[in-house]
Amino acid sequence: MEQLSIFSSAKREVKLSALGDNLEKLNEVINWEIFRPMLVKAVTVENPKGPGGRRRYDVVMMFKILVLARLFNLSDDQAEYQINDRISFMRFLGLGLNNTVPDAKTIWLFRETLKNAGIMDDLFARFNGLLKQEGLITREGTIVDATFVEVPKQRNHREENEAIKAGKVPEDWQKPENKHKLAQKDTDARWARKNNQTYFGYKDHVKADAKSKLITNYSVTAASVNDNQEFIGLLDGQDKVIYADSGYVGRKYAEQLPEGAVNKIHEKAEKNRPLTEEQKKSNRDKSRTRCRIEHIFGYMTGAMHGIIIRSIGLARAKFNIGMMNLVYNLCRYTFLMRSRKTQAAKG
Repeated sequence: MEQLSIFSSAKREVKLSALGDNLEKLNEVINWEIFRPMLVKAVTVENPKGPGGRRRYDVVMMFKILVLARLFNLSDDQAEYQINDRISFMRFLGLGLNNTVPDAKTIWLFRETLKNAGIMDDLFARFNGLLKQEGLITREGTIVDATFVEVPKQRNHREENEAIKAGKVPEDWQKPENKHKLAQKDTDARWARKNNQTYFGYKDHVKADAKSKLITNYSVTAASVNDNQEFIGLLDGQDKVIYADSGYVGRKYAEQLPEGAVNKIHEKAEKNRPLTEEQKKSNRDKSRTRCRIEHIFGYMTGAMHGIIIRSIGLARAKFNIGMMNLVYNLCRYTFLMRSRKTQAAKG
């Protein structure tokens, strides 16, 4: 059998680049160091006994593992395996064959540490600050919509579901002998129904820039929360033209739009009051812009392997969905910057 050498490894990496390694493209465009100060602060713990124990992994590399896991929708066990198995993953992380790969428990603990530190919003805002500096967030048009984020379905009895809906934990789950069962039950996720389909989990309420298709703000709720309940909270005075589907229509929402904002929300037919031809045409015109937010959700479903998370509880859902939105923006930013460079080269 031919022995693996440093030269054969380098040759394989050249081949990967020639074939088109999207992770390499991310590394070429993203300055990962902008996240380091927040990551270091989040994982730093004062140790009264002084330094000791195993040296921790680099925080930026660990953060990039979370990016990989979200981009390919991997469990922590799968992330550990795939990093060990794939040259493209190791190269993305700056690891060689002689380096130790963090195990699944280490990956889980790092994510938990960031979640407990509450820095997801800060990470998202830090990168959005860069997007604004690059002139990629124009605020000329703003689109708002929501998508379901599914979690593994719970197999509960009817009485248990009724207790959860009432905001209570079923009594049987609270017994000492059922503590492990309770740890695996998501009492924050909810069922919802739309277009004759049922969903269990959470909802990602998203505000996006109409021109660049970058996410500028978001909020996370249980799946049962109506889309329009988060609508006004996502908006601010910089939103000049606002697009949304007819689920956001209504006088109370129109009156709460930012001062001076142009209302481009779809009109909705009512009982005994069908839309006029003029209203239908107006909705079609608005749809040409509003549909761009569906491209975001389509990218998450396809290129990011599904709008699905495997965590339990609202706190973890907020972190993981925030990570999903951030990773989407990282990918979209890479595409936009490479396109800008290509256009500049053409003159």
